[in-house]
Amino acid sequence: MAIPLPSLDLTHHSDFEPLVSPDGYISICGYGSLLSETSARTTFPDLVNFRIARLTGFRRLFNSVGRIFFTHRVANIKTQEIAGLSVEPCDGEFVVVAVFEIKNTEIPAFIEREREYRFLAVVPETLDGKPFINPAVLCASYTDEEFFKFRCSEGREKYFEQYGEYKIHKIWRDDVFPCRVYLRHCALAAKSLGDEVHNNFLDHTFLADRKTTIRQYFEKVGTSILEEEPPESLKPVMVV
Repeated sequence: MAIPLPSLDLTHHSDFEPLVSPDGYISICGYGSLLSETSARTTFPDLVNFRIARLTGFRRLFNSVGRIFFTHRVANIKTQEIAGLSVEPCDGEFVVVAVFEIKNTEIPAFIEREREYRFLAVVPETLDGKPFINPAVLCASYTDEEFFKFRCSEGREKYFEQYGEYKIHKIWRDDVFPCRVYLRHCALAAKSLGDEVHNNFLDHTFLADRKTTIRQYFEKVGTSILEEEPPESLKPVMVV
């Protein structure tokens, strides 16, 4: 039986504590680049028990402006191909995700690294519908208002200085498109896990408009994106 949770939302560090197992591990859901175990290990070298699961009632969205894409100069401002992935609750949808465990000592760094996201405690299922014993942490869509109220102590103006000359003033948007090299990496990571995971990625991942699936997007713009190599600075983390 799943352990009792104080709240679905994990707002403070203390909210993560009930999710930690007796042996000091906490489960994490990966739904984009973390579908690649090799890539996941560049961030979490000591992760254990990497496996595939189903998360009911959520859909993927390319709706968050990814600062790493600007740092590595792979964001295209002209075409607005600047978005990374998130997930949000959605009735009737489901996503196939990766689940793995990290040490509880890694939680503070995890929170800081992903602080633009809303942290949720969720209960994944096996692909045949059996709920996991322990809940997992999911990085979900947030809002700019919530982020700057609860997470960003330095303030809006200071936060956006990191985007420099790019004139970015909003994190969570509905008018952006996937960063090309990131979309490539996520699609290839999903494909490496088999047809079920790949098809789920294509059909249950949407553009920020919440209407266009990635399969439909590829039909429109073509699949040449999948042949584009990431820059040398990103190759160590964009591996499948």
